[in-house]
Amino acid sequence: MLYGRMSRQNNNPKGIIYILLAMMVFSVQDGIMKHVYNFVALYEIYLIRTVVSFVLILIFLKLTKKPIIFKSQYPILTLCRVILFFFGFSSFYVSLTVLPLGTATALFFVTPFLITIFANFFLKEEIGIRRWSAVAVGFVGVYITLNPDFSNFNYLSLLPILCAFCYSLSMIIIKITSKKDNVYTQTFAFYIGAIILSIIFYFIIGDGQYNTSDHPASQFIFRKWFVDLESSILLMAATGVTATVAFLFLFTAYSIASPSVVSPFEYSILLWSPLIGWIYFDEIPTLSTVIGIFIIVSSGIYIFMREKAQDQSIATEKPLR
Repeated sequence: MLYGRMSRQNNNPKGIIYILLAMMVFSVQDGIMKHVYNFVALYEIYLIRTVVSFVLILIFLKLTKKPIIFKSQYPILTLCRVILFFFGFSSFYVSLTVLPLGTATALFFVTPFLITIFANFFLKEEIGIRRWSAVAVGFVGVYITLNPDFSNFNYLSLLPILCAFCYSLSMIIIKITSKKDNVYTQTFAFYIGAIILSIIFYFIIGDGQYNTSDHPASQFIFRKWFVDLESSILLMAATGVTATVAFLFLFTAYSIASPSVVSPFEYSILLWSPLIGWIYFDEIPTLSTVIGIFIIVSSGIYIFMREKAQDQSIATEKPLR
């Protein structure tokens, strides 16, 4: 046990590099998603992305001679996690139609606050006053980032927080299912579930019959599938490639290094996402957005530091992406 802990500590610099690379690749994937929402359907790209990722992970496991296990020891919990994950990130991708990339990404990072809350209520983890205070301050940062005008508030701006809510619940479930299911089994469960759900959506809305609104979010969800596959297939496949590469970087980082050390570096995506938003989408964050993001990041990192000080991994145990 001591040797394993020391080897992890010795690999912390390499783990940090992997986490930084993972966040960069994730931001590229999100940038592609923001670009393609203008001409493809949400669950069309979800289907292609998931199939590509599924095949690539299978190839990776074959090449590395790792066991391929599809069966979960927690079928009901796994089903709940798949549904939460699927619709959670559906809401995040829809939010990209109305929010700047950097803002949507920042709002998703309320995840550590929600995980802390859920861990207290569902896992009976003890949370001290300092972490509760950090959670409260973090939500103040969310308010400042949103800078809501209640007379004309776009409720779709809350979709990244809905994504964080669903993702946080799924992380609580993973804390239980990880006792018997390895990370690849859990990943395959999501891939299979996402493929099935996407195919179901194809038969319900894939012909575009419900595409009756000009709103970009509605267009993204209900647009007819496979209209111009020749010009979109490579971009959709690219989301699967980038998602897989980022996942492998992320998993490697958490495997070789201390989670409490590498977790704060996930916030590096809040440098990449606004940068991509600025360069490719001409999105310039407002002062209130910058201040709000700073408060969210500071509160999240403080929670990570307190978990390390208390030797209690809750939000830091699993990746936030």
